[in-house]
Amino acid sequence: MLGEAKAPSVSVASYIQSISEVLQSITPRSRTDERRIEVARANLKEVRRHTRRLQERVTLLEEQVQVLEESKE
Repeated sequence: MLGEAKAPSVSVASYIQSISEVLQSITPRSRTDERRIEVARANLKEVRRHTRRLQERVTLLEEQVQVLEESKE
């Protein structure tokens, strides 16, 4: 069960990293493109931050479930 919960986070982190690399490799051809890339980078930073918080919350909840299961036995 613990391995299953961690697997999606790893793939989400991989997707975020991949998108970040693509954004860094794009050369804007206009000021509009430049601004769009900046907005995309800022949005990606927020996604990364929220993903980290969600993973921390999942970890905490997994620990709580484990404690409850141990006390049940």
